[in-house]
Amino acid sequence: MRFGFTEHQERFRADVRNTLRRPEVQAAAAAATGAFGVEPDARPLYRLLGELCLLAVHWPVEYGGRGRSLTDAAIVAEEMVRAGVPDTLHVNTVQIVGQFLLMAGSEEQKRRYLPSIARGESFASVLYTEPDAGSDLGSLRTTAEADGDGYRITGTKVFSLKTRFVDFGLCAARTTPGAGTYRGMSLFLVDLRAPGVAVSVIPGIGDEHFHRVDLDAVVVPGADLLGPRDEGWPLLNEALAIERTGLDYYLKAERWLDAALEALVDGEPEAVPSGLLEQIGRWHGALAADHVLAWEVLTGIAADRVDQVATAVAKYHSSELAQAIAVRAADIPSPDQRADRTGAAVTLESAYREAPGLTLSAGTSEVMLQLVAASFDSIGQGD
Repeated sequence: MRFGFTEHQERFRADVRNTLRRPEVQAAAAAATGAFGVEPDARPLYRLLGELCLLAVHWPVEYGGRGRSLTDAAIVAEEMVRAGVPDTLHVNTVQIVGQFLLMAGSEEQKRRYLPSIARGESFASVLYTEPDAGSDLGSLRTTAEADGDGYRITGTKVFSLKTRFVDFGLCAARTTPGAGTYRGMSLFLVDLRAPGVAVSVIPGIGDEHFHRVDLDAVVVPGADLLGPRDEGWPLLNEALAIERTGLDYYLKAERWLDAALEALVDGEPEAVPSGLLEQIGRWHGALAADHVLAWEVLTGIAADRVDQVATAVAKYHSSELAQAIAVRAADIPSPDQRADRTGAAVTLESAYREAPGLTLSAGTSEVMLQLVAASFDSIGQGD
């Protein structure tokens, strides 16, 4: 179990923190942060971060990275969120799609996509969820029919984030319908500017907007099939586990708890709800545990050990905790703080609207509990 960082890691963290404190970075981060249902374009901020070589530090140098460790990349992710950098473009483009390319991409695909991502010049979205399938990829209905040397993809994807700002999507589709629930599934890199692609906003309450992507016989070259045909599920299963470190949810919870404390300090002491201080103490303890667990998962992944149960526990607990903090802390700012739109009040109001989706993304809490329960069933059966 990991409880601290090495001297090398602490020096690297200090360097990253100092870079992110530069006035031009802080100004760009502020301009990229949504509020009151308005979602700004964060790409100028990410182009700046790309120039500073902070987007993909763990990628090989030949693909635009700095050849550092995965744990160093996690340190950068922590410091970016703490510096006010909205993280969705980074999570989707670098941590998910970029990771897929590193895992399963051809050499040509890696050289075509990764350097521009690392420079902050190209962005990606994740196209998994469908209207009738939800987060159950076994119910996938989007099809990819062979067409000469390529494919034609038809279907509808929903609840993708930042999609109107990105260049391509990682799309899961059936290449062999009827092969079985988790068989006959493939992954594609789809140009979202191609004919037949229609992107629309799904009305919601969050500052980040969900999108619907309709694909009408969209032509995808064979060179944009990611990994072997019909072998998408094993890749998805491995990558989803890597996505569930819990670190991103922990960082949201940390930021929202800090905002709650700021609102309390600036408010009237006699207005503090009964039992809230005790609850804050409990949250701090739970946050400390989440941080240790997230780094235990990250350290394992860096050593090529992916523990499906540990990732499920990390994702479940950190997302549930972040949601609980957001819901309870929304009542902390005083009416005056809300009226004056103080920084803490704006943060907590935004958190309250984001919170409902935290226990749904990257696998619902119910799915995480099923994964944990299945591991206990295996132990009980002697497997």
